[in-house]
Amino acid sequence: MITLGSNLKNLRKAKNISQQQFATLMNTTQQRVSEWECGKVEPSLYNIIKILKVLGVEFEDLVEGIGE
Repeated sequence: MITLGSNLKNLRKAKNISQQQFATLMNTTQQRVSEWECGKVEPSLYNIIKILKVLGVEFEDLVEGIGE
């Protein structure tokens, strides 16, 4: 099943960025990034916008395939 978290993880890995590096760029913790990727916690709208900027992707890339 495709989720926002799985898409986030795939996009992050495609940019060759570790969870810790991503957390630093996002000004959050590695644990929070892990929670987003595992689907335990959904990122806020503010963080979604920041994710798009940090990874240099479009919103459609982040939500591709969700709910299909």
